[in-house]
Amino acid sequence: MQGTAVEKPAASRTAIATSLMRAAHTRLDPRPLIEDPWGDLLVPQSARESIRDESLLSSRAYPNVITRTRYAEDALQAAVAAGIRQYVLIGAGFDSFALRRPPYAADLQIFEIDFPATQELKLERIEACAITLPDCVHFIAADLSQESVAAALMRSPFQSGQLTFFSWLGVTMYLTRAANLATLRSIASCAPARSELVLTYFDERLFQAQSQTFRELEKRVAAIGEPFLSGFDPAALAADLAVCGLELIEDLDGGEVGARYDSTGERGLGQSSTSHIAHARVT
Repeated sequence: MQGTAVEKPAASRTAIATSLMRAAHTRLDPRPLIEDPWGDLLVPQSARESIRDESLLSSRAYPNVITRTRYAEDALQAAVAAGIRQYVLIGAGFDSFALRRPPYAADLQIFEIDFPATQELKLERIEACAITLPDCVHFIAADLSQESVAAALMRSPFQSGQLTFFSWLGVTMYLTRAANLATLRSIASCAPARSELVLTYFDERLFQAQSQTFRELEKRVAAIGEPFLSGFDPAALAADLAVCGLELIEDLDGGEVGARYDSTGERGLGQSSTSHIAHARVT
């Protein structure tokens, strides 16, 4: 009997859209918060042609994508000045930091961890663009539902004794609470004290309130196979981090992030108070 073909896993569609948002911001904002000229090139042409700039800029996710990138890289730059020499992007998607490498990152070892299908497409696009990356950039294909961050990093030149900065952006809402806490514990276990982490999350009350707007958003992401699963309670975040071996440095909701990066509102980067970005330190 003829076997049934197994469908090959697809790259994350939200990661593709996120890359295009960063590129659109760079091209269209008169004073962009981030400079990402690679955002368009790292995704297939079919994606670029099917998603219009207008839809990217009007997306509810757009302000969060831009501000979280700027916030994480601001924190990374300060961390490098304080002695951090390794940067781990968890769920890196089509992030272009490894291609841009600003001057302060000259001595950084950069590690990108992502789902194999997404990372495979990214590497194909890098090759298609004839980009040769330096030896300081390391790609680690990993399904983090089956393997911990620490275990994935063990398959690379990562040095567990070196101060490290971790970014974990736009991921926690797609994982269960148990998986999120396990990842936090894994991060804290594989890096020394004073290593740092920036992560984004949804206020768990968003799931409980179930507004019409959020229900519609849930349906859209579920329809592409990337459903929302959990959030954190901002009032309990410090305690949640503490039991995982991390100390909370800062936690900003969407309004506070907007006030920091778009105080006049001219960039249209205001966002819901239920969206958070947090900065923590390994204890």
